[in-house]
Amino acid sequence: MSLVTARRSWSQRIFCQILYQQRKAPCRAFATESIQDKDVVIVGGGPVGLALANALGSNPFVRESVKVALIDAGDLSKIRDWSLPPDMFSNRVSSITNTSRTFLEGIGTWAHVDDSRTSPIREMQVWDGISDARIAFDAAELPASSAAESSEMARLTENLNLQRACLRYLEGMQGIHLLQKVRVESIQREVGDNGWPLVHLSNGTTIRARLLVGADGFNSPVRSYAGISTYGWSYDTQAVVATLNHAPRGAFEKPNHTAYQRFLPTGPIAFLPLSPTVSSLVWSTRPRLAAALCKSDPAVLASMINAAFRLPDVSVRYLHDRILEADAAGKTLSRDVINDEIAFRERSHNISKYSAYASVTSALSGGIPPDDADSIPPLVSSIQAGTTASFPLKNSHAEAYLGEGAGSRTVLVGDAAHSIHPLAGQGLNLGLGDVECLSRCISQALRHGGDIGSFTALRPYASERYFANHKVMSAVDKLHKLYSSTLEPIVWARSVGIEVLNELDTVKAALMMDAGGGRSTRSRWELDFLARGVEGIATGMSAARMLRERIGHRS
Repeated sequence: MSLVTARRSWSQRIFCQILYQQRKAPCRAFATESIQDKDVVIVGGGPVGLALANALGSNPFVRESVKVALIDAGDLSKIRDWSLPPDMFSNRVSSITNTSRTFLEGIGTWAHVDDSRTSPIREMQVWDGISDARIAFDAAELPASSAAESSEMARLTENLNLQRACLRYLEGMQGIHLLQKVRVESIQREVGDNGWPLVHLSNGTTIRARLLVGADGFNSPVRSYAGISTYGWSYDTQAVVATLNHAPRGAFEKPNHTAYQRFLPTGPIAFLPLSPTVSSLVWSTRPRLAAALCKSDPAVLASMINAAFRLPDVSVRYLHDRILEADAAGKTLSRDVINDEIAFRERSHNISKYSAYASVTSALSGGIPPDDADSIPPLVSSIQAGTTASFPLKNSHAEAYLGEGAGSRTVLVGDAAHSIHPLAGQGLNLGLGDVECLSRCISQALRHGGDIGSFTALRPYASERYFANHKVMSAVDKLHKLYSSTLEPIVWARSVGIEVLNELDTVKAALMMDAGGGRSTRSRWELDFLARGVEGIATGMSAARMLRERIGHRS
């Protein structure tokens, strides 16, 4: 080796050592055992975070170009090995629209979902708890070309079924590093003008991230590091969830593929099909009542669910008061007491024992069902053990999806960016929309030789998803407020509005297609159906007001 070559080699080694020490310097105070460089670091192993890891790993070009790490504090191996008997279901479920399912199929995740634990939603029945004004959606009403491709509006699945599918898919992927049972202790910015985030973990490891993705839920450490504020509010409601057992539909009835939702003044109650004999409950109601229902005997809760879908509002409110009075006295009502109350209420409202609206006094026993059988869900016979739970509801939206300045090279997805009322079942779908868009932006940046952590590369994601999510969140919030009112003029106007909308078959078909009912349709502004739905109700209300004014003027 010549003297010049030796000096050049020695100079290169010195330069690399100096550069390494500069990168290592910010981490010395944490006494880390190792430092790892990753291109994409995803914090959060929920359905959204795992779907993003799947999306990146399923793209051969991205997989060969970047190193990805996913961090979660939980034991993900328990989810990967999760299993329940065929007739038992977990209590957290999601309605996956056809648009979301097409995306999951495209990245290869859906092939690992246990299809036997999913159920199609082919119809929806939604009605006002005070006036009984109703709107019905049916996938069969879609235009011929769309109906031929999809006979369902959405597919219901347990969240654990989807998470397990994502984890099993990751097992065969190269370049995806899964870190489980490890907490994020702190996040610090690397020293320098364009410093990378340094993620310090509870196992002593520090990961240096070119792009840090917050998929870590409502209380997001990544969002806190990025200095991104949120705006919104907590609803004066809590969601009660449970898994419900019921008899199968009869030979003369439609299969259990209909989702039911009744808007009570205290919040909506939803009945979602999981199998021929099992459905899922999501009941949004006042916090005190939610707590009392969760403490009640499961048989009492089953009777209260049946009554909530069948009795007039005045009797539902009376039953709520009885439950609350007993809870305030430190007692719980027995099944016999609550059933006696329901039976008395059914007789006082002249509900025939041969009607589907009779729960306690019902005399139905097979044969040809009554005409109103498809209008309400089947009678709940029992609650699956250990599935009753409750959690608070929030409307929250981050002021930005991208970190800037000291919080640069960060991006938010899913609940870290937005939390929404579950009345429309769109929370996970919004998160999957985020994943689809972000993975596309990362792929495009790599193909153009760009820096995937730069604001320029990520800006299209923020521009597309922020407005799309905001429209859906705003529409859902308006629906919640609209149906929380008991004022007679508002009840009258919204009831006429929904009945007008129910008669507009073309509008209903458009709403279902935008909701994912037609898989050939993939709008950039997906889920815009909710906003259009609220506009449709508003249009109906305006028409109702005009009609009332004209009638009043003529009289």
